[in-house]
Amino acid sequence: MKNVKVTFLFIVLISYTAWSQQDPLSSNYMFSTLTYNPGVAGTSGMICATAINRQQWIGFDGAPSTTTFNVSASVSPFKIESGIGLLVQSDQTGFDSDINISGIYTYLISIGTGQLGVGVNLGVMNKTLDPKWQIPSGEGFTPPDQDPLIPVNKESFVVFDAGLGLYFTSDRFYTGVSVRHLNQAKFKFSKGEPYLTRHYYFTAGYNIQLPNPSLELLPSVFAFSDGRALQANISTLLRYNKKVWGGVSYRAGDALIGIAGIELFNGIRVGYAYDFPLSDIRKNTTGSHEFLVNYCFDLSMGKSRTKYKSIRFL
Repeated sequence: MKNVKVTFLFIVLISYTAWSQQDPLSSNYMFSTLTYNPGVAGTSGMICATAINRQQWIGFDGAPSTTTFNVSASVSPFKIESGIGLLVQSDQTGFDSDINISGIYTYLISIGTGQLGVGVNLGVMNKTLDPKWQIPSGEGFTPPDQDPLIPVNKESFVVFDAGLGLYFTSDRFYTGVSVRHLNQAKFKFSKGEPYLTRHYYFTAGYNIQLPNPSLELLPSVFAFSDGRALQANISTLLRYNKKVWGGVSYRAGDALIGIAGIELFNGIRVGYAYDFPLSDIRKNTTGSHEFLVNYCFDLSMGKSRTKYKSIRFL
């Protein structure tokens, strides 16, 4: 266990130094596209709220723990088709705690039988460092307060954060591109000024109607990069009667993922994803767990629709 703690501490130190791939992962990306693409808001024509909790690398002390909540709705101010939304995300890894709160606006454009959303998100990111070091006794070990790059005291800093996104959806197809942390804000800590690296996202999916009218195949792809490293997912879900779904996803070089979910009688949808790690980290963890809750409804009807405008639920 001591070796595990040392290994994870090393990972945290690397992330603190390089600040690469800062955004948290999500295995249920296809059900929470608004989190990373503001162009999604309003495209479903409904009010949708989604909450996701992810517990990554179970068994590690200080392993990543992420909770995400987003809500969106279609609006028509001055007869301009639009969408609005709110994103709240809390992510904790080791002694690093981040809270992101963003408001979202999307301008909606009808293109043929589909719809294009051009969105922007504006908000704040709060980063808190609360380091607790355990330095071995003996010669050859430097106390952290004597290193100009190692944080010692608890510090918290708030910066402005912005992002842009384009999202197109039709009855059977969707695709989107977006960028988060567009302004690459800096955190002016006493030891160094880490910054939010721009993250670029791409996603696409298709609805394949099977011979059985109750069955649909939903393949999708998802990729994001900070300009230095690229991570990609390929997923395939089978959905029954638009109420029960299950399938697998592969995150290149990282994990094989099982996904399942169901819509309850009251219209609330719950989902679960389990990540089985494929890298050497699997020797010290039992995997990652992710839980999803979603509810969409039409304000004029006061209840969830039985048919959906696009192949995504959200």
